Amino acid sequence: MNEAGVQRTESVLVRPLAPTDSIPEITRLLHRAYAKQVAMGLQPLAGRQDDATTAERAANSECYVAVRRDGPGERVVGVILFEEQERATFPSFFLKPHVAHFAQFGVDPEAQGMGIGRALLETVERRAREKGATELALSMAEPDRELYDFYVKRGYRFIEHWQWPYTNYRSCILSKAIA
Repeated sequence: MNEAGVQRTESVLVRPLAPTDSIPEITRLLHRAYAKQVAMGLQPLAGRQDDATTAERAANSECYVAVRRDGPGERVVGVILFEEQERATFPSFFLKPHVAHFAQFGVDPEAQGMGIGRALLETVERRAREKGATELALSMAEPDRELYDFYVKRGYRFIEHWQWPYTNYRSCILSKAIA
């Protein structure tokens, strides 16, 4: 990781969102990444948001993208928001001074299993430590047990349930000690 917040894996670069990155491309990526939850009958915001919402959420957070060389250019294959600020009331755990959080974490299904998600998570863990946090939290759809297991294998633990006003399911708030 260098000082500009850029991290490289073998063929992927994780960096802050750039003005030249395509918001419509990121929206489409999120729709693909969250398609499994949508197929389950869930309504995650990232799985149905429009380009304006994608842009607003990116502007109200530290947005990181994972990009892969695709011919002469780059292609966004993953995205994560760190410390997103939104109008909805946050879970009480997110408001604790020692807790940082992330949201809208998605990797293109075609690129999963290549370490992209790990690189994005390592980026927000590093940012959380830099901000003095000792915990990194997230919200996830409770019915998605495969995703729950993904986080538990990475050291996250259940904190509380939460209901966001824009979803049709109960969420689990998970957290991991990062200090």
